[in-house]
Amino acid sequence: MTRAVTFSRAGEPAEILEVRTVEAPPEPGWGHIQVRVRAFAIHPGDLLAVAMTTDVGVTQRVGVEAAGTITEIGPGVAGLTIGQRVAFFPNPGSWAETVNVPAELAVVVPEGISDEVAAQLVCNPITVLLLRRAAEEHPAVGYDGVVVNNAASSSVGRLFTTHAQDHGIDTVSVVRSAERADELSALFPDVPVFSTGVNDWRDRLTAVAGARPVAVVLDPVGGRVGTELFGLLAPGGTLISYGQLEPDPFVLHPLDLVQGSRGLRGMTVFRWSTGASAAQRASDIAAALAMVSTYPQVLAPAAVYGLDDIESAVRHASRPGKIGTVVVTI
Repeated sequence: MTRAVTFSRAGEPAEILEVRTVEAPPEPGWGHIQVRVRAFAIHPGDLLAVAMTTDVGVTQRVGVEAAGTITEIGPGVAGLTIGQRVAFFPNPGSWAETVNVPAELAVVVPEGISDEVAAQLVCNPITVLLLRRAAEEHPAVGYDGVVVNNAASSSVGRLFTTHAQDHGIDTVSVVRSAERADELSALFPDVPVFSTGVNDWRDRLTAVAGARPVAVVLDPVGGRVGTELFGLLAPGGTLISYGQLEPDPFVLHPLDLVQGSRGLRGMTVFRWSTGASAAQRASDIAAALAMVSTYPQVLAPAAVYGLDDIESAVRHASRPGKIGTVVVTI
């Protein structure tokens, strides 16, 4: 037997997720490994998937990313050994003590990377790579164009700021509160940051951009703020939506797109996980490892909880404006 985070009814994640004893996974089959999980990250998408599940017929498992130690190796697996630390994404049902994982998803964790950071090793860094590539499709990015980074205190937001600096991309940060703005200013003193809790934040952001066009907005929030950020785009600019932290949708008229040739684009790391070639995947994983190895402090968790305290962990992960990702250790 093993323990896993599950739910069997619809509702708010913090109210319905629970740790249950379930059947242990069988011996790993062809091309699979078995992993003793040491830590997993609580991503907004994990909780959104639970909240959106309204027809719960049977007990369901949760989570897609975790890190741990290989305990068994199935036939047909090469290049991995028992005892190695690995991270993996996306593997449904990963919030458990023991899981079977396709070996092709396993990423060997570099020495010196903690379990808490390893639990975030794939999803967030790959998301940052995809966002940077998408932003660079605008001809002004990397030159005089400005990229607006909304929810900049999140793990993805902070990692993007660091990654953008390495690639010569000018960014400005947007957060929910003055407190988060002050914390980000301390981390990135050269990057302007604006709190949407201040009434004139849009005017101040526009003034800082000056003559430089707001070429791209990166937005995982949606709702009113996402709509307002879309309105800041220069002609030809694009808002890239990669999440929905707010329940409300964008409110846009077709003329908002037509006038100024502005664009609205969606992006998800899950498309990369199913559509990237083996060569592209290997290259991106190498880039993600280099990013995390260079800046592990950027992925410092917002908080660390034990498995038995999953309710508190989920409630913390649901708080708006936190800095970093909540991690659960086992």
